[in-house]
Amino acid sequence: MNQEIIKIFDTTLRDGEQSPGASMNTEEKIQIAVQLERLGVDIIEAGFAAASPGDFDAIDKISQRVQNSIVCSLARAVEKDIKAAGDAIAKAKSKRIHTFIATSPIHMQHKLKMTPNEVIKRAVSAVAYARTFVRDVEFSCEDAGRSEMTFMKEIVDAVIEAGATTINLPDTVGFRLPSEIGKMVKEMSDFVKGRAIISVHNHNDLGLGVANSLEAIMHGARQIECTVNGLGERAGNAALEEIVMAIKTRQDIFKGFDTRINTKEIYPTSRLIANITGIEPQPNKAIVGKNAFAHESGIHQDGMLKHKETYEIIRPSDIGLDLEDTLILGKHSGRAAFKDKLAKLGFELDEFGLNAIFEKFKILADKKKVIYDDDIRALVTSEMTHIQKAYELVAMQLMDSTGGVPSAAVTIRHNDMETTDAGIGGGTIDAVFKTIDRITGYQGTLIDYSVKSLSQGKDALANVTVKVTFNDNEPAMIGHGLSLDTMLASAEAYIGALNSYLSMEGKLKIKNIDSCKTI
Repeated sequence: MNQEIIKIFDTTLRDGEQSPGASMNTEEKIQIAVQLERLGVDIIEAGFAAASPGDFDAIDKISQRVQNSIVCSLARAVEKDIKAAGDAIAKAKSKRIHTFIATSPIHMQHKLKMTPNEVIKRAVSAVAYARTFVRDVEFSCEDAGRSEMTFMKEIVDAVIEAGATTINLPDTVGFRLPSEIGKMVKEMSDFVKGRAIISVHNHNDLGLGVANSLEAIMHGARQIECTVNGLGERAGNAALEEIVMAIKTRQDIFKGFDTRINTKEIYPTSRLIANITGIEPQPNKAIVGKNAFAHESGIHQDGMLKHKETYEIIRPSDIGLDLEDTLILGKHSGRAAFKDKLAKLGFELDEFGLNAIFEKFKILADKKKVIYDDDIRALVTSEMTHIQKAYELVAMQLMDSTGGVPSAAVTIRHNDMETTDAGIGGGTIDAVFKTIDRITGYQGTLIDYSVKSLSQGKDALANVTVKVTFNDNEPAMIGHGLSLDTMLASAEAYIGALNSYLSMEGKLKIKNIDSCKTI
């Protein structure tokens, strides 16, 4: 039986990045885009080209790397935004411009300060202009969940006539219940009568993002906008992995529907994004949470031992999770075996990248008896998302005698010259960071600090993520550090954040575009 494909529109790199503290540098965005393509995402919303030179650069580079997915840039219904979007995706094999304007009475009156007729005129002009860059134009009725149906039909009719091929109905504030979303989608689907694809973009403020998305499919939506791990502003967005696995698992309900998602890439994608953003899914998060396949109850364990399907509706292997993920390789293992393991984990590296990761693996294998898949994923992520290192940690020594003042001696390489200095602080980490500031001459303000164990045992790798601002007027930079020593990982993370800050050409500043933040 032929199944109708539900298009998956992933906005992790745009809306997902708006999660507090989830900013990513260009290299990290490229690697996520490549993984999203491997996952089988139909459309990758790579960013908001007009928001900053950094966003434009990332979209441009993603456009050159991605071959199978459509690369999309968001743009307000403003000519300069649309031009920036068109220029940023110009090199993409398949491309889309996604433009939007608010259609709810409250937004039109208080935010836009425009009449309904003015909004329609602006929308039509935006779509027509976008068509001069691409054939594939998506139009969103921002705050559709609180818009009047009569007006939405009027504006949708006009933008389709102007060339829009996809109509998105966002529940921008996550206000609507599934029955309300279903009714809205059904009425709009009947209205467009095959002239355009109906899409939905559901926020999760009431925890209904996924439920609303699934209900929309049942009533005519053929594109779903979502993010990996449910990232996004406020309470986030509908989670890609939950939507996809619900369709796959409940074929009795979604008979005749499917997606192009390679579900075995769900877990690797989730881990890559968690490692890069530093935002871990909650332990009991559906599908990708740490406890998603854990069974502690005695009754559950007994049932699982007798027959897995008694308490398990999804197999871990369905999403690419190997619960027996020990890598039986050690310091004597060869490159061929290591390369084969990387391939099984979904990584394809050139010779330079493979050599760099292999060297790091050998160093780790000298210190750690058992290496897990997540250890390897972290090593690869660290190498694949590297940026130019203006500063590099060479050595560090900590001094914190009982009752004494915490102090640190740090050696850093910059421009092929090594500088050593020492400093004190309110604690060991504070002393390390202050010493780095003294050596580099950049004053950082620590916004957030987190450390997690990548695997189990006393010799587990510490993965440290920091968020640091080096200028109060600029966004926080994320830095990552990976080491068996938590203090070394912390220093690496802090220096990584500084390098990310310095890598922004001319200290790229985010423009004041309040209305671009969410649809």
